Amino acid sequence: MHPAAEHSPLGKSSEYIATYTPSLLFPIPRTAKWAELGLTAETLPYKGVDFWNCFELSWLLPSGKPVVAIGEFSIPADSPNIIESKSFKLYLNSLNQTPFADVATLEATLVKDLSAAAGKPVGVRVRSLKDVEAEGVVALPGVCIDDLDISVSNYEHPRPELLRCDDSRIVEESVHSHLLKSNCPVTSQPDWGSVVVQYRGAALDHASLLAYIVSFRQHSDFHEQCVERIFLDLQRLLKPEKLTVFARYVRRGGLDINPYRSTEDMQLPNHRLVRQ
Repeated sequence: MHPAAEHSPLGKSSEYIATYTPSLLFPIPRTAKWAELGLTAETLPYKGVDFWNCFELSWLLPSGKPVVAIGEFSIPADSPNIIESKSFKLYLNSLNQTPFADVATLEATLVKDLSAAAGKPVGVRVRSLKDVEAEGVVALPGVCIDDLDISVSNYEHPRPELLRCDDSRIVEESVHSHLLKSNCPVTSQPDWGSVVVQYRGAALDHASLLAYIVSFRQHSDFHEQCVERIFLDLQRLLKPEKLTVFARYVRRGGLDINPYRSTEDMQLPNHRLVRQ
């Protein structure tokens, strides 16, 4: 468990506070998990963002009438802190009985509070249900590897030694799997996700990638660190010209978390999957 997470509200009974309370936000430094991966803030080999989507966003108009919407939050991957997920939910709940003059005022408040907790500017979009409904759901890019016939016996910890590639062939491709599962390091509850690997480099053996993804099944870690671990293991193996790894996780408590890590500067999408 991350030592800071022991002091967070995650896994503990919490009072429901329905009026604006930014002090509910609980930042957790990324440095300890970066250190586990041999990284520091100065040596991150990727760029990226963590997209958080809130499906339980509500506040009051000045008239007292409630509003519901969907919140999109983009936290830089190199921000000093992640925001512990239950504290994020409790903070958003504290808006429920709080009046805001307009959406712009609400967004400005969210940007201020979340940026202070993350330690870097956080992007915020408050979106109407109609707008999100119009976008619908999308399919992941590239080839799905989930139907490959593999034998599996490793579930406890990520096993990068399972990965194989053919370094005599250089390919550019996108592959994905819906079989990513890990466990919350605090509550041990399952975190279900779909993961995408896009790269140009030595040809990755798809069956070995699937076995590697399944090896996360009983692993305990936060969403962000799982994606960073996958990125680093593939980077070491493939020595790619470019590499992007992202995961779309199923929501818990009205929030889904979607980390993107890439060697490239790119406009990252935040499209919802059917599981989300």
